[in-house]
Amino acid sequence: MDTIASLFSFITTPVSWVIVQFHTVYGAIFGADTGWAWGLSIVSLVILIRICLVPLFVKQIKATRAMQTLQPEMKKIQERYKNDKQRQSEEMMKLYKESGTNPLSSCLPILAQSPFFFALYHVLNGIATGKTIGVINEPLLASARKAHIVGAPLAAKFTDGADKVAALGASLTDVRVVTAIMIVLMSASQFYTQRQLMTKNVDTTVKTPFMQQQKMLMYVFPVMFAVFGINFPVGVLVYWLTTNVWTMGQQMYVIHNNPTPGSKAQAAYLERLTKHVTHHGKIRRRSEKAIIKAIVAKGRDRNEFERKFINGLTKAGLAAQADGTVEKSEAVAVATVEDGTPSTGAPKRQQPKRQTKSQRQSGGPRAADDSEESASSPSLTKSDEPQDAKPDDAAKKKQPGSSTRSRAQSGQRKGPQRPKSPSKK
Repeated sequence: MDTIASLFSFITTPVSWVIVQFHTVYGAIFGADTGWAWGLSIVSLVILIRICLVPLFVKQIKATRAMQTLQPEMKKIQERYKNDKQRQSEEMMKLYKESGTNPLSSCLPILAQSPFFFALYHVLNGIATGKTIGVINEPLLASARKAHIVGAPLAAKFTDGADKVAALGASLTDVRVVTAIMIVLMSASQFYTQRQLMTKNVDTTVKTPFMQQQKMLMYVFPVMFAVFGINFPVGVLVYWLTTNVWTMGQQMYVIHNNPTPGSKAQAAYLERLTKHVTHHGKIRRRSEKAIIKAIVAKGRDRNEFERKFINGLTKAGLAAQADGTVEKSEAVAVATVEDGTPSTGAPKRQQPKRQTKSQRQSGGPRAADDSEESASSPSLTKSDEPQDAKPDDAAKKKQPGSSTRSRAQSGQRKGPQRPKSPSKK
């Protein structure tokens, strides 16, 4: 412990100072010696640290997106060297180096929190052993030792004996029950965060080392928290449980608003975006414009969900632009059918009904078509014969122009024709 304290002594004093400042504020509300004052001070420390790490988290997201853009290349390497795992790994590392990406970028927030974690652990261990550290003096040390969180002292551990727990003014049962519940919640929140990432926000069409790493972390981290948690003071458990809950909420926000391409989360996001755009006819958020811009830039490399999104906009008479905006499409016109439902695209061309064999042989034209053609064409003469006249008689009585027209409509050749027997009706 002395080695760890010497390594993180440069940050122990700032961490203890931040805790004391928050304790001053909460102590005026809940009382200086209460567990609420010291517990909320630790929670506030976590929130402050995570806010400071937001730029690092954004960098992590960008690095993760860069990894996702490389997935088609990774898939080609896997198919090319599927029988040579060593060569496959070498080509993967070469691709990472050329693109400037790092598959371990997802661990950056955890690595950045490590100094604060060990500094807080050292501060709380000093409170448990009765030693002043940083800006925590004797009065503050005595106040912290009196603080209990749901019956468990701030500096108590699951592995502490009955005598040590009694010296802190608590019972061994209360300490172990509280610490066990906090360890379970801490491990469960960590597992849910990783599982949410693997099941919703990962492109499962490509098997990459990044996915294998995330799958391994999904099981390794909860086990690590459960094993090492029994040696953590209650204050450290509060710290780590708070940071896990923050990470879980932050991950849910990212999955909901900026999902991984090809993942289930992207399918749900694009479905919501399609409904929003077709209802309002425009894009409002900058994040939505950025996503649409990236989809348009992909062209033929779009995945199934992105193609479905573009087709949905097209059916609604809209078109995604290269700058991420959405405009009305001139190629697709939205019409309304007789029942009031919208129909997209130009009206379908209706094919004329095919005549029967008897109609073609008799030369009898369609009544509706002939009435329109005879009215509009000056070269045709209207026949005065009754409609039920026989085909042969009607052909004899018609003028030469109309006879030619009848033969052309019936599909017969011009000139002398071989006599045919009258059709049977």
